Amino acid sequence: MFLGKVVGQVWATRQSPDLVGRRLLVVEAVDDASDPAAPKVTPVVAADPLGADLGEHVVVAFGKAARVACGGDGDLAFEAAIVGIVDDLHAPQMPASWNQSAVQNKGGGA
Repeated sequence: MFLGKVVGQVWATRQSPDLVGRRLLVVEAVDDASDPAAPKVTPVVAADPLGADLGEHVVVAFGKAARVACGGDGDLAFEAAIVGIVDDLHAPQMPASWNQSAVQNKGGGA
């Protein structure tokens, strides 16, 4: 999983049947680049079952965890999904990119 910020949305008129009706968002990682959990490629396109808004900070899962979070059995055709909308964050010695003002969302979260 990684911490990210929603920076856009993707629309596709032709897509795998597993993606029909799923909202796809573009998420940019805010994790420290030296963190081994940080995604190797950003931005990431993630399925959004929670209704995150542009500019909100989110937790993104990969693989089977992402597919199960979207109500599947692990065999859906996507690799990343938003599994949490961040309301607040505190972590001792956190990277500058995680600072309090960087992860406060307008209007809270879900």
